[in-house]
Amino acid sequence: MDMGRESRWEKDAMTVEIVFALVTAVVLAATVFAVALTLALAFGVSGPAGKGALVGGALLGAAAGVWRLVRALRRFDAQRRRGH
Repeated sequence: MDMGRESRWEKDAMTVEIVFALVTAVVLAATVFAVALTLALAFGVSGPAGKGALVGGALLGAAAGVWRLVRALRRFDAQRRRGH
């Protein structure tokens, strides 16, 4: 009987960790993009250079978000395997 509860608790913990990883990844990606946008606006970059700065910011933001997502989920998996 206890095994069913533990299994459910593990599933709930995994769900919470996935949502946490997704939310923090989105926040990090948005922050990186906002910094690139702010810098482009602060320096008055326009035209192709401005568009390039925004595309670069979006790419860096996406890369940072994916990095955060993978890092959080791998850390959770390592802790789960150790039994913590």
